[in-house]
Amino acid sequence: MGNLKTLIKNGRVINVFTSEIENTNILIENDTIIGLDDYTDDDADVIYDVCGKYICPGFIDGHIHIESTMLMPSELAKVCVLHGTTSIVADPHEIANVCGNAGIAYMLASSDDIPLNVYIMLPSCVPSTELDESGAVLNSDDLEPFYEHPRVLGLAEMMNYPGVLRDDSDVLTKIAGAKKRRLKVNGHAPLLSGKALDKYIAAGIGDDHECSSFEEARERIRKGQWVMIREGTSARNLDDLINLFDEPYAHRCILVTDDKHPADLLQNGHIDSIIRKAVKQGKSAVTGIKMATIQAAQCLGIENKGAIAPGYAADLLVLNDLDTIDVCDVYLGGKKIVDNKIMTDFKSPMVRSDVEKVVRNSFYMQKLSNESFHINPKNKLCRVIKVIPGQLITEEWITDIDFQINNGIDTQRDILKLAVAERHLNTAHIGLGFICGIGLKKGAIASSVSHDSHNLVIIGTNEEDMAVAGNRVRELGGGCVAVVEKTVIAEVPLPLAGLMSELPATDVAEQNELLRKAVYDMGANNDIEPFMSMAFMSLPVIPNLKMTTKGLVDVNKQELVSLYVDYK
Repeated sequence: MGNLKTLIKNGRVINVFTSEIENTNILIENDTIIGLDDYTDDDADVIYDVCGKYICPGFIDGHIHIESTMLMPSELAKVCVLHGTTSIVADPHEIANVCGNAGIAYMLASSDDIPLNVYIMLPSCVPSTELDESGAVLNSDDLEPFYEHPRVLGLAEMMNYPGVLRDDSDVLTKIAGAKKRRLKVNGHAPLLSGKALDKYIAAGIGDDHECSSFEEARERIRKGQWVMIREGTSARNLDDLINLFDEPYAHRCILVTDDKHPADLLQNGHIDSIIRKAVKQGKSAVTGIKMATIQAAQCLGIENKGAIAPGYAADLLVLNDLDTIDVCDVYLGGKKIVDNKIMTDFKSPMVRSDVEKVVRNSFYMQKLSNESFHINPKNKLCRVIKVIPGQLITEEWITDIDFQINNGIDTQRDILKLAVAERHLNTAHIGLGFICGIGLKKGAIASSVSHDSHNLVIIGTNEEDMAVAGNRVRELGGGCVAVVEKTVIAEVPLPLAGLMSELPATDVAEQNELLRKAVYDMGANNDIEPFMSMAFMSLPVIPNLKMTTKGLVDVNKQELVSLYVDYK
């Protein structure tokens, strides 16, 4: 192939180094920007006149779990690029917790040669802690071969912050594996502060996406970390962190989605939606663009991306309007892949059958019965997990439970039964307890998406519907299901590791929206996303009280605790 030169002229170019908006032309050679100046048509083979529209770098989502979108990478690409995201940094620890190294290999293979730059951070916590049961265990030696892959940027979110603080040898060896290659190590340490935070950062952890308050984020920035401002489907932190869009903090922040459902992506957008929301609160669109481009690249060590300047990759967006981030055209590696909001055709990558086969067979458990969810009470005073809208952290609520009525379920008080059933190794382990804040008045919901070990999580108003819901997910080989009066009323099949669909994004989004509507009709609280909230009730590394297959976990103490509290 010869040297193809492309000219994009008459644009208002956003300079992410100076925050200026410059009227200039952009000259591209093949996939790289070679100049910004008064270049003319004579300098190029292909000419695009943007007629005074804004031009900015393509957006970078600095922390996302592809699996949480329920979409295959190729389908996610179709959604992301229409909203201006040209690069994502993915942590495949969801699929790795189910399938181990085969899951990482699948993600790399299925994200190759698609119209989206997909970088990978290697999972650091498979499983997240010893208090859970996953489908695989990955130690530092298991990760070593993947560091040679050109799209691997480092070590993903170190959720096991207790392991860092107690100098766990395997945890520190994993961190050292990235550091010796001068690669990045992502953080994940909600509410950690003071001297404990000092030790965590000193171990080599450069960022965190779990900040839920301005004060928490400010301490991180003051101590040298980058703060990832997260706005996903369940965890929505922008409102609490909006003042980070002002200096002296803005230059140390990037934007991420972390976990976002397909209906949300199609209806509201991706990184562009975070910038729009910040602008509506009076913040600068240019500041948001800098967070989503050059600062994301700097935070994560992505070379030659995130700016419109000589030597940078020609990943560019043409915007009809700056404040609404109205994406018109998208260029990826100098090639126009979105033209006036319409994406050009592309073929999904072929994945070797042996690689794909592993992720299609991930359910190994016996059929559930009503008795699987029955609790034999010891006393009435119990710990209940209390959901906090818009947050992944929970509260511990200690209250009396009347086990003589519906085995403790009390929809009038919004006390529902919660179960987490092991589905990888057929151990038949089931953690049982109660949850408040979901709001169901009838039926049950079940899902194989339950972070991060992805066992089968079920919440219900009665044991019969819980059994039907759980067994339907098992029958599907993974998915999300809603049941009322022993009848499945809505579902999203997820046959790929029990996490992802193989359908087009629009079909998955439609299923997702129908399921969501069904669950709200069952009484779910409108201020939560039921399935995303449920998915995090089993993650034993986010305070305060969670449920795993082994039972209730006091996250702060990193120990199992009894459902019952002794009267004093």
